[in-house]
Amino acid sequence: MTGFLMLATVFLIAGIIAVPIATRFGLGSVLGYLVAGIAISPVLQWLNVDVIAVQHFAEFGVVMMLFLVGLELEPRLLWSMRARLLGLGGLQVMVTAGLVAGVAIALGLSWNVSLALGLVFALSSTAIVLQTLNEKGLMRSDGGQSAFSVLLFQDIAVIPMLALLPLLAISQSAPEAAGGGESHGAESAETLSLVAGLAGWQTALVTVAAIAFVIFAGTVLTRPLFRFVAMANLRELFTATALAIVVGIGLLMSLVGLSPALGTFLAGVVLAGSEYRHELESDIDPFRGLLLGLFFMTVGAGIDFTLLAENALIVVTLTLGLILLKAGILLVLARLFGISGSDRWLFALSLAQAGEFGFVLLSFTVSNNVIPQGTADLALLIVALSMLLTPLLFILYDRVISPHFTEGQKQEADEIDRPARIIVAGHGRFGGSIARMLRSIGKDIVVVDFSSRQLEMLRAFGIHAYFGDATRPDLLHAAGIDEARLLIVAIDRQEQTTQIVEHVKRNHPHVHVIARAYDRIHTYELYQAGADDIIRETFDSAIRTGRSAYEALGFTREEAEAMTAQFVESDKTHVRALAEAYRPGVPAHENAEFVELSKRMNEQLESEMRHGREKATAWRQERD
Repeated sequence: MTGFLMLATVFLIAGIIAVPIATRFGLGSVLGYLVAGIAISPVLQWLNVDVIAVQHFAEFGVVMMLFLVGLELEPRLLWSMRARLLGLGGLQVMVTAGLVAGVAIALGLSWNVSLALGLVFALSSTAIVLQTLNEKGLMRSDGGQSAFSVLLFQDIAVIPMLALLPLLAISQSAPEAAGGGESHGAESAETLSLVAGLAGWQTALVTVAAIAFVIFAGTVLTRPLFRFVAMANLRELFTATALAIVVGIGLLMSLVGLSPALGTFLAGVVLAGSEYRHELESDIDPFRGLLLGLFFMTVGAGIDFTLLAENALIVVTLTLGLILLKAGILLVLARLFGISGSDRWLFALSLAQAGEFGFVLLSFTVSNNVIPQGTADLALLIVALSMLLTPLLFILYDRVISPHFTEGQKQEADEIDRPARIIVAGHGRFGGSIARMLRSIGKDIVVVDFSSRQLEMLRAFGIHAYFGDATRPDLLHAAGIDEARLLIVAIDRQEQTTQIVEHVKRNHPHVHVIARAYDRIHTYELYQAGADDIIRETFDSAIRTGRSAYEALGFTREEAEAMTAQFVESDKTHVRALAEAYRPGVPAHENAEFVELSKRMNEQLESEMRHGREKATAWRQERD
């Protein structure tokens, strides 16, 4: 028990110290965890900790992450991704595996070892990429969605890889291979399996039955299961049930020789439409975060610095070569599949590393006498080092490539040949509804969006839309901002929205600007930037929900609407007053004037609403 507590304390303290520092400097949590793992590596050696064993345990964080990703997808949405899932993902794996194998053969390795290494290095890190894309809010971009499609295909491709790799086995008498078999082979030999010794058709039948059971359980059994659990009225029992579902599905997939991550992803997709989706998500997410953090730390701690020092030039050169090769392949594929703008670079740089499944496959190849132990050890270093460099690639994208690309993309943007007096910047779920409302009354509008996929869809329906970055003055000029009457900024990025509003109100004060605000703080920033109308993206739906809550509490519809209208008018007055006291760059809770004014206005609001409620109650009593 003491050893376990010591180990847990070391990992927790390392993460607690390193991650806040890394995020404070804009480096992201993943790099913080990796650095923490490197820092505690000597301590783990002193404690004789089997880092690989801890890593295998922590890999279940990837399984949980894909379950949560599946919960966000509906089967219909997954079907719509099939072209990029199969085409983009399939080509990436095949081309990368082939070129890496060719390089390895050129370096003097045998064809079977080269092909095995090609398959290993064709994979990317699902854990690091999805975590970072979500942290940076890039998951819904074209580059993020394309990266997700490729990662999902790679996770599926692990299954045939596990079937193919043993066929590449070298001679059993090879001393290095035999040595590798002792280290990790016992674990593989003793693994339970439902398909061991079965014929090919029997294995296929059992596998299909397991997948069918997962789908059946997700659609039929989960509802009565959660209703039964709810009878106990214990939150921790819900958490235990959610964990049992994920762990059980992962176990079933392992028993039939499939990837646990693939199985739980499938279960997540099946449960995406369930009323228990949010409950499952909230219960699983804390465990996912902790296990992923632990996994990243084991990657950092697992780097063999002695071997790295002895082969520094070779390992660093091969790692950088792998990243450049994969990035080049991905850039070409991105162009072929119509991924343009900065999304092309995001897609290429995010997937340029090797992945965590590389550790699994390399161990598997050694135990099956495919790759010699010495070669596998060097390959493990390349995998770990490439993963360690991934956060730096994201930083390169954020701070160098993306700004430079945006500034220099004048030639990439569409030429706007039909300027109009109404400009809509952004045509997603928010701006799209606005554009439809304006077109429905016969208004001619210019739609500018930075999502090439979104624009392809619009053009298919005959809607005039243009690719470009609305923060660029020259693009706004081409769209007709000089003669425009109305500009609606409906993009979902706060800084860019504020930047557009500031530029237009400073240089084109005649234009009426309606801006989308992310939250209340963003509202203050847009108010100071000069926006004429500011719409909080979830405010109206929240107000309607509050009105329904009034009615549920016994107020009539007329009373609820009157109270809601009173709240909205008071809120508008308060927002304008608080916007005057807001100081950009100063956290709201550290602005004494802002805090004091906010307290006074909240008290005033409560008094006004209470008075209005009392009047409504008295009026109702008189009426009755």
